[in-house]
Amino acid sequence: MMALHPKIIDLTLDRVWRLLGALDNPETRLPPVIHLAGTNGKGSTQAMIRAGLEAAGKKVHAYTSPHLARFHERIRLAGELISEPDLARLLDECERANDGAPITYFEITTVAALLAFARTPADYTLLETGLGGRLDATNVVDRPALTIITPVSIDHQQFLGETLQEIAGEKAGILKRGVPCVVGPQEDAALEVIEARATRLGAPLLVHGQHWHVTTENGRLIFQDETGLLDLPLPNLPGPHQVQNAGAALAALRYLGCDAAACEAAVTQAYWPARMQRLRHGPLVEAAPGAEIWLDGGHNPAGGEAVAATLAGLPKRPTYLICGMLNTKDVTGYMRPLAPHVARLTAVSIPGEQNTLPAEATRAAAAAVGIAADTAENAAAALAAIAKTEPQARVLICGSLYLAGTILRENG
Repeated sequence: MMALHPKIIDLTLDRVWRLLGALDNPETRLPPVIHLAGTNGKGSTQAMIRAGLEAAGKKVHAYTSPHLARFHERIRLAGELISEPDLARLLDECERANDGAPITYFEITTVAALLAFARTPADYTLLETGLGGRLDATNVVDRPALTIITPVSIDHQQFLGETLQEIAGEKAGILKRGVPCVVGPQEDAALEVIEARATRLGAPLLVHGQHWHVTTENGRLIFQDETGLLDLPLPNLPGPHQVQNAGAALAALRYLGCDAAACEAAVTQAYWPARMQRLRHGPLVEAAPGAEIWLDGGHNPAGGEAVAATLAGLPKRPTYLICGMLNTKDVTGYMRPLAPHVARLTAVSIPGEQNTLPAEATRAAAAAVGIAADTAENAAAALAAIAKTEPQARVLICGSLYLAGTILRENG
């Protein structure tokens, strides 16, 4: 399938519509769809919504990307990851229907997911955009039950535009006429674009700071909307940024009619790997038994700020980074907020990734923002060196979801 198109990313919906038509348009037979777009927080917000709906007894399909360790993570059917035989059959069917025509890997695999969702009974379908929104392969449902736009920031400029307004315009492309949209915290420039498009489409908005509010008080999460107030535990997903993600998830769940118990489950039972995930088992942990090892896939400036805020809230401990990034990212923008919180960074190249930033370039970027840095052949070697000099260190492996996926596969 990778050979069916010369580009990995080529944003248009024409090829998707063609293949969906050849498969009798499964996108028209999905359980009610909740469609999510945004730069950061889509996956965490989706995970919380799924936890809440499942606690309410609902069967939920979920589509996300990229995967970390196995492709099957992208397609969850009525609560369970798709099986190997089912996935193989679907991909074969889509490949036959495509009949050798040009189509990207993401497009054909998204169509396979939609086909699986249409054939499996469920109460809801959660669709997360892959890139942007307007021309994303998931943007093929005429009338979803609800759309959600999580915080928009600068990322993927080569595809979505150089300015925040341009990027917000692409994300707002998931808005549909008359369909409500939950809008997470936004900079004014992004919110203006979203509101203008919503006005043109007659799409009611549920906007953070206007229609719903979320904060913390005395170690609790306080959410309030026009329905009333919720006093809940803090999110089990670490980091202060998860409070805002929880707010969007709770606004969505309340719109869908979920009760307080489902809302509490959303913030206490969500699972989303490689987002400030503490590694507690596996070969890496055994190799540095005194260390506290974390994994995060954030990779843009907003992701760096979220990680920095999380580190600032943890108990004081010497903190070391093992970092690998792609050459398409704003590396210094990601690292700059981390500089005050870390003792040293070890740069690695991402194994098997052709767009990896070479370890030496990552090291130089770290040094440019004031972080003492060196390089290592891989994450295991970096961890061994850190454990030798600082056995009780806090170690964060970070910089890319692709590096995070490698770590999850290698660490079992």
